[in-house]
Amino acid sequence: MKKPKPVKFTKQKWVRVVAVILAILGTIFVIFALLYAFVFTPVKNPRYGVSFVKERAEEYDLDWRENYLALLDDLKIRNFRLVSYWSAHEPKRGEFDFSALDWQMDEAAKRGAKVSLSIGMRQPRWPECHEPGWAHLLGGHEWKQALYAYMEIVVNRYKNHPALESYQLENEAVNNWFGTCREPDRERLIEEFNFVKQWDPNHPIYMSLSDQHGIPVNQPVPDKYGYSVYRWLWNDKTVPNGYILYPTPIWYHRLRAEVIKLTKNRDIFIHELQMEPWGPEETKNLSIEEQNRSMSVDQIPKSFDFGRRIGSPDISLWGGEWWYWRKVNGDASIWEKVREQLNAP
Repeated sequence: MKKPKPVKFTKQKWVRVVAVILAILGTIFVIFALLYAFVFTPVKNPRYGVSFVKERAEEYDLDWRENYLALLDDLKIRNFRLVSYWSAHEPKRGEFDFSALDWQMDEAAKRGAKVSLSIGMRQPRWPECHEPGWAHLLGGHEWKQALYAYMEIVVNRYKNHPALESYQLENEAVNNWFGTCREPDRERLIEEFNFVKQWDPNHPIYMSLSDQHGIPVNQPVPDKYGYSVYRWLWNDKTVPNGYILYPTPIWYHRLRAEVIKLTKNRDIFIHELQMEPWGPEETKNLSIEEQNRSMSVDQIPKSFDFGRRIGSPDISLWGGEWWYWRKVNGDASIWEKVREQLNAP
């Protein structure tokens, strides 16, 4: 059997080999360039806002009015998500007190600020579902009718308010692993959505998705979908416990946005961009060193950048009460770093 002749690499063959290698490298470069442009390019000049919860400020022993006005007048924030806790505004059945929320809405309007008003059973901040004690004694149809009656009063009270821009219905409505809530009820969610559209057809209704909830496939279909975006947090759901970097990269959020746009014809926004610690205990009981493990002066610009690279033109921050608590207790570094990022080009 004859031995095969060795391949002779002539100058012409070498040129071809080099050309193929360059073509492969060029293709890889183009792919990465496209991925960079599509996945990682930060949005320019996003519209920033912040969630504000009176009860959270009170948990920090703050003057909640001063906290709110500082966000308005010092940081010059002009977009807010406010809450309408059922437990706060109807503590006794049929007796209502909206004075605190009226004040927040009015102060926003005085400065030309806009409000996305959270409505429904499940709203931002632990324990997520803010139900008055008397409602716990109700069940089934009677409980739902009491909730709907309360929601109708809220919508009718604020639907003509100059500060109102949108509603956010049932914060992370199908999130059944976080908070102390009744089981998610799709039928109730659809009914709530239809009722709000009936009571106020002039303002959009937004709904939010948590990090781990992927593509919405069921009804209702809101006017826009919100993302929660968390980076560093304390994990006590698996063993071992400890701090984790949440495993949702930028491309995942961008891909979700494209699929939602394709399947639902809806845009997305960031309804919670983490800007406060998430530790093993209540934040005010954590040392500064422990707070820094999940949110610090150095982490704040990184989180802003991560949010901008998701590509949404609307970003609502999470933690305005914590920034102010640190400030009034002698450490303005967090507050000033947020200011810096809000004003960054």
